Amino acid sequence: MSDVVADTTEDAFLGGQLRLRQPKSGHRAGHDAMLLAAATAAQAGDRVVEFGAGVGAAGLALARRVAGIDLVLVEIDAELAALARENAGRNGLAADVIVLDVASAAENFARVGLTQDSIDAVLMNPPFNDASRHRASPDASRASAHVADGATLESWVHAARRILKSGGALTLIWRADGIAEALAALSKGFGSLAILPVHADAGRPAIRVLIRGVKGGKAPARVLGSLMLNDGSGLPNKEVAEMLSGKRVLPLANP
Repeated sequence: MSDVVADTTEDAFLGGQLRLRQPKSGHRAGHDAMLLAAATAAQAGDRVVEFGAGVGAAGLALARRVAGIDLVLVEIDAELAALARENAGRNGLAADVIVLDVASAAENFARVGLTQDSIDAVLMNPPFNDASRHRASPDASRASAHVADGATLESWVHAARRILKSGGALTLIWRADGIAEALAALSKGFGSLAILPVHADAGRPAIRVLIRGVKGGKAPARVLGSLMLNDGSGLPNKEVAEMLSGKRVLPLANP
């Protein structure tokens, strides 16, 4: 491994049920990954793919909660992928880690076994900061994890739609002020949308949205009651604390 990857911390998630090595600098897994895992519906035997997996936080958190899934972690950065592979092993979780650009052609997906109409669930936390509105980090891995161009979300949703089975679900987390972009991307092939706004606290606008869409779904869209990360004192509320410790899932995980 390079010196960059060797310079890591080991961090506890899910109340210590999951321990992950991740770089000290660059993009680091946090609450977004745990929210995404807690919002994803899966059951034993499902083939589940995480796009942009980084060190594997969201996918491995899901695998810790739902035993018996066939997990695939897709990550463009080979060094982060190496950490994801190590993290899976260190936690006794099975995962196939693939180095692949999510925006690449269908034949590249097929070459690594991600063929059309073959996956039960996809989860993803795409780069979501608009490069025209946000200054990119000088750290290359942090910049690639956070800053998107105009086609990023659409290409990631398209890739998910291609590999999902009919009736399979895509779950994603996105910035709340970009919800129109997310809904536009999902309008091509996804329906039965369920949307969960996430607020830092009750006094401020939503900062994230979690969205689940079903490939070929026909049911009307639903906006669920908002999730408040903090209570009036600024501390994590009970629901969030239980979710972060692996004791609770979010409503999207119970379709």
